[in-house]
Amino acid sequence: MRVALVHDWLTGMRGGERVLEALIRLWPDAEIFTLLHLRGSVSPLIEERPIHTSFIDRLPGASKRYRNLLPLFPAAIERFDLRGFDLVVSSSHCVAKGVRPAGAPHLCYCHTPMRYVWDLYDDYFGRGRAALPVRMAMPPIAAWLRRWDRRTASRVDTFVANSAFIRERIRRCYGRDAVVVHPPVDVERLRHDRPREDFYLIVSALVPYKRIELAIAAFNRLGRPLVIAGSGPELERLRRMARPNVRFTGWLPDDEIADLYERCRAFIFPGVEDFGITAVEAQAAGAPVIAFAAGGVLETVIGWDGSRADATGVFFHEPTPEALAEAVLRADRLTFDPAALRRNAERFSLAAFRRGILDAVARLVGVEAR
Repeated sequence: MRVALVHDWLTGMRGGERVLEALIRLWPDAEIFTLLHLRGSVSPLIEERPIHTSFIDRLPGASKRYRNLLPLFPAAIERFDLRGFDLVVSSSHCVAKGVRPAGAPHLCYCHTPMRYVWDLYDDYFGRGRAALPVRMAMPPIAAWLRRWDRRTASRVDTFVANSAFIRERIRRCYGRDAVVVHPPVDVERLRHDRPREDFYLIVSALVPYKRIELAIAAFNRLGRPLVIAGSGPELERLRRMARPNVRFTGWLPDDEIADLYERCRAFIFPGVEDFGITAVEAQAAGAPVIAFAAGGVLETVIGWDGSRADATGVFFHEPTPEALAEAVLRADRLTFDPAALRRNAERFSLAAFRRGILDAVARLVGVEAR
């Protein structure tokens, strides 16, 4: 079976790229189609595959400012020639699902409908987030992108959502149902029995919807050490907000991230995530999660309710620094079982992901797709 894997862009290793790795393991001979590829930015498993890029990849400065080219993405994704493939699998949080499958069955693993123009428009283009000319230009562009996004949902034969939360968003935006298959988490690379140290941890891309500023404001108040591992366009703005107890590491390799997970006192999860692989990784490493009670994290973290011995975290219910700070103090008074944290994380294994995807493909094409 000749398989095309369509991915939005390859500029770093985040949750979507972990899913792409898992898809490559299912179909080792697959070819990758992506808007742009920053060479060396992703894992060897991905880099070693045939990677086809769009005209976006050849535009001057695109590797650093590709997000500014959002209005060009639909045209770029539609130009890929997928004739001759037996199966198209898109891994989409932006425009990948809009690829033209050229008659092949198309399964979309949907991380989310295009968040910039649906639920999180204000997080990206609201006052204080974007310059005035951008705010003035975006309403008609966003309206056109929403129409394109909704119309091209018909090019997908089967939607697979990464969480029940995203399944509902797909239904609301596209009027389509989806199968839920949670993303794979490599729990085996993490230890859960190391001593805890006195710092809190965030591992995240530094982009608006992650709400990192909420955590910074909370820890500015608390004065406790917070380590933020990750990079992105919000880095300098967030640095300016932070007091000396908040430390930014920038991008780190996997082994250093694992070390932080295994030593941190607790993991901070302030945003509304589609699924939230980092929260699962933290639990696999024995770190309790302090999270805003919304989105995919409600499917991955067992919140403390005053009695549960298998609790793996504490939720806060208002997206404010005060509510997060109070949750940190509440978590400090509790004792979490690292073994229970690990068991909960093991529900989201590579094997479970593999079974779910292959079952969905088998139903789509009518045969076992291995």
